[in-house]
Amino acid sequence: MNKQIRCYVALFISVLLCACSSRHVPAPVSSLNNNINDYPSRININGGKYTVQKGDTLYSIAFNAGKDFRELAKNNSIPSPYTIVPGQVVSLLEPSKPRVTAKTNQKHPAKKLSHLQKNNKKLKKELDKPKKRRYVQKQANQKISKSQGSTNRKLSWFWPAKGKIIQRFSNKENGYKGLQIANKKGTAVFAAAQGTVVYAGSALRGYGNLIILKHNDDYLSAYAHNSKLLVKEKQIVKAGQKIAEIGNSESSVTALRFEIRYRGKAVNPAKYLP
Repeated sequence: MNKQIRCYVALFISVLLCACSSRHVPAPVSSLNNNINDYPSRININGGKYTVQKGDTLYSIAFNAGKDFRELAKNNSIPSPYTIVPGQVVSLLEPSKPRVTAKTNQKHPAKKLSHLQKNNKKLKKELDKPKKRRYVQKQANQKISKSQGSTNRKLSWFWPAKGKIIQRFSNKENGYKGLQIANKKGTAVFAAAQGTVVYAGSALRGYGNLIILKHNDDYLSAYAHNSKLLVKEKQIVKAGQKIAEIGNSESSVTALRFEIRYRGKAVNPAKYLP
């Protein structure tokens, strides 16, 4: 009898051990780096054209297509302040340049040569005359240069958020085109430089809640995957002003995606930030 009891006890223990071992199989571990390669997709291009959707701005279309907004406006005859409407078709291709053929006049080459020589002598006499200084023109040029400097003045850049950099800029064709700064949800996002809000929304697929700032005619900056947007389009913001909060909208990690664009092309933010 005791022998039979021992057999039952041994059988019970073996079953129990098997059950315990099956419950403690380690869970699969996924590396953080495997989840941060969220490359926003480009807008759908049909034959080099894009149909404007609700919430689009010319800046957001140019940003997502990797184009300079000024060239896009010029090629599509869209005047400032670059207003577009849903259903409008925007061409994303460069206009074809007409072929120019040089006209040559083969008749009377000797007469043409003597005529040119006479003109050259007259031109030389004009150049030898003492020049009068044109102060008015100089002052006008100075005014123009000052106005140009106001639109393209040197920018002072600031870090857009505190946190850990988990993804850096890459020059590769499909590489990451910004910095990814990880921190907890709700962490403040700041304007990296003074500018105007030219886009605030979530219409650009892959960027989540996005803000685009125009700093001057050359530079734009973008702040993606936010949990909350605190500014509106056409609003002027100061450098260091809180404009959003870090989130994970359309992203697998809670982090800010920060980009700088120079004339439509992505540049390495690390070369601009202090």
